[in-house]
Amino acid sequence: MDKPTILVVDDEEDIVELVELNIAREGYRVLTCGTGEQALKLAGSKLPSLVILDLMLPGIDGLEVCKKLKSDPKTENIPIVMLTAKGEESDIVTGLELGADDYITKPFSGKVLVARVRRILRRMVTAADDKAVLKVQDLTIDPSRREVLIEGKPVQLTFTEFNILHILAKRPGLVFTRYQIVDAIRGSDYLVTDRAVDVQIVSLRKKLGRYGEYIETVRGVGYRFKD
Repeated sequence: MDKPTILVVDDEEDIVELVELNIAREGYRVLTCGTGEQALKLAGSKLPSLVILDLMLPGIDGLEVCKKLKSDPKTENIPIVMLTAKGEESDIVTGLELGADDYITKPFSGKVLVARVRRILRRMVTAADDKAVLKVQDLTIDPSRREVLIEGKPVQLTFTEFNILHILAKRPGLVFTRYQIVDAIRGSDYLVTDRAVDVQIVSLRKKLGRYGEYIETVRGVGYRFKD
């Protein structure tokens, strides 16, 4: 089986070298580039398993690259890890709203970065292995295809949005705290604010239309899928 390919996008050579060194050491194949334009071309042609993306890029910035990748059916399911010097909550929320799957601020630990990458890739495989199709009236959740249909029409969800919906829908009526949701998707080592989880839920509800009402807020606790 081919090793996953990781695309590293950053215009700082020392950062690229550091990331490449740590990722390659794990046996992953690595592609690198320094601009947003190059990132879009490489992602579209090589279809990497994951993208590590800096926000501050010359030309097209990282947020715009993320937006374009997530709006293209060919690349929308590729996980994106934002790697940036920006650490304000507003930037984190913006990245998550655009579909980023994780967010690491500079300076960073190479070991932590690798752990995040490994966990995302492992959870992609785990998610694909859980193949039971879930149906709620005209809502269909197909894990094997990573597809959500409403009245037979596809709903475009990010990798993280799909996983949140699947986790909740698999156990209707069971309340999940925000941190249980994060742990199920990204692991207990992922530092997250309540706001970041809420952003994902708001976006998911909006995309599900009337079925968004099935994701209920349990005040002071978390979320559940209506039984």
